[in-house]
Amino acid sequence: MDREAYLRRWRALHGGTHANALVRAWLGGAHALARPLARAAVPPTAITLAGGALAVLAAAVVVAGGRGGAAAVAAGALLALAGIFDNLDGAVAVMTGRTSRRGALLDAACDRVGDAACAVVLWACGAPAWLVLLAGGTAQLQEYLRARAQGLGVDDVRIVSVAERPVRLAIAASCAAATAVVVHLDWATLGAGVWAVLGTIGLVQVATAVGRRL
Repeated sequence: MDREAYLRRWRALHGGTHANALVRAWLGGAHALARPLARAAVPPTAITLAGGALAVLAAAVVVAGGRGGAAAVAAGALLALAGIFDNLDGAVAVMTGRTSRRGALLDAACDRVGDAACAVVLWACGAPAWLVLLAGGTAQLQEYLRARAQGLGVDDVRIVSVAERPVRLAIAASCAAATAVVVHLDWATLGAGVWAVLGTIGLVQVATAVGRRL
């Protein structure tokens, strides 16, 4: 499956959601990385589980290792790798024609675990618990609204918010690593604050879109 065919299939699976330039670039990168995995017949579920495990491992590493230092850098790297896996499972499933409701359910469950792991990483790196809970809560609520709408018969809310999962992973990964590189700034708190702001905006975007579709 070539890149354009993959993008068309992605839009069809997401209710015709428009993919802007940034989303197209992200999906194009996932397509390029997924092609060898698809050829090797790697099961999408294995990629999904690996991504979730990497996110949990990132949280465990930074909690055990303490704020800053090598543990924070390792956690950032693990979250970045988890983000790559998070996009590869869907790409491989689409390219091999192995999309399924069971796979979608597993993916959603691992994503929520991964979001919680991102919040734990920022907290372990020094962000206040209340701010981390706010940031993580907006993510969980946004995805709950999307899933609940689909349960009520909406095929897709047809919106890509400013706080989708790749954004959340990027914030947590970069800020965790930055705590060990630029020590005079509280990167964890900054990251949690940015996540909370974007998460609130994203939540409003999704809630508005859900309201219109219902």
